[in-house]
Amino acid sequence: MSKDYYKILGVDKSASKDEIKKAFRKKAHKLHPDKKTGDEAKFKEVNEAYQVVGDEKKRQQYDQFGSNFEQQGGFGGGMNWEDMMRGQQGQGFGGMNFDFGDIGDMFGFGGGGGRRQRRTPKGSDIQVDVEIDLKDAVEGLEKEISLTKNVACHVCTGNGVEPGSSLETCDDCKGQGQVTRVQQTILGPMQTSATCGSCDGKGQIPKVLCKHCGGDGVERKKETLNVKIPAGIDNGQSIRITGKGEFIGKGGIGGDLYVKVHVKSDESLRRDGEHLYSEAHITFSQAVLGDKIKIKTIEGEKTLVIPAGTQSHQQFRLKNLGVPHLQSSARGNQYVDVIVDIPKRPSKKQKKLIEELGEMN
Repeated sequence: MSKDYYKILGVDKSASKDEIKKAFRKKAHKLHPDKKTGDEAKFKEVNEAYQVVGDEKKRQQYDQFGSNFEQQGGFGGGMNWEDMMRGQQGQGFGGMNFDFGDIGDMFGFGGGGGRRQRRTPKGSDIQVDVEIDLKDAVEGLEKEISLTKNVACHVCTGNGVEPGSSLETCDDCKGQGQVTRVQQTILGPMQTSATCGSCDGKGQIPKVLCKHCGGDGVERKKETLNVKIPAGIDNGQSIRITGKGEFIGKGGIGGDLYVKVHVKSDESLRRDGEHLYSEAHITFSQAVLGDKIKIKTIEGEKTLVIPAGTQSHQQFRLKNLGVPHLQSSARGNQYVDVIVDIPKRPSKKQKKLIEELGEMN
């Protein structure tokens, strides 16, 4: 049964060559087996469709005879993906030329077209845990951290070259940073490019390797860092320090260091987001008559005015005595929950006074 290649690619029969190419790229990228959304069977089918309708001559034959046009003297034998990728020799498609440049551009195994930009290798990330007080979390501080990790060689500064020596052009890639190979496939010769393993894609190699690190550009060393912990950081949040993780060696860069902050609980103050909460106990007479009491804040001891007639669990706000915002100069508040302590065993005098007070009401 003839396959509808236009439907497989999701284009109209009248679609232009550019529209067909764009549709193929989109579907191939989504269906490639290395992707999470990959589907090998559909990927092969999409590629098969593009090899036909993406070629002007084969498209004319397909429009006239359908996908079985090989029976009319055209495309011979069908396309076997596994055979194509294994590169069997001595077989072909009657001189038909298949263009794999589109797949190569997306997935890195195609040949031709010049030198591709190479991503710089990056070392592993590191996480360290630090514990701080609530006061430090509110006000911020500098914390000294020591850790043993891979760092750039202190002799060659990480490039693997012995001091006083120089770099020379890599013989394997001739300074290109990539090596090109021609592989025989069922479709004929196919050119592939890969990062040069001798120079790690740099195009140059040291004349004399660093004697301290053996040319790797890396050494194991204890390093001490002063990490600035910002005011307002919360429990469980992390600070990222770029490039201070494991150094990967010559031709690469360091990973990142993540400092995870753990804030110790405080006996007197409780944090909830940007606000702090505390309790203050007063006597019955203080609640009735009013008074001034001392309370703990993150900035030290402060005076709180208790107005006459204060009720138990009445809450008072201390403006701007909470936690600073990380992204602005704003600051939260402290809320004080005032608790009136009622005597469990009042004295005779206390009872008499309370009775007199009750008679007044």
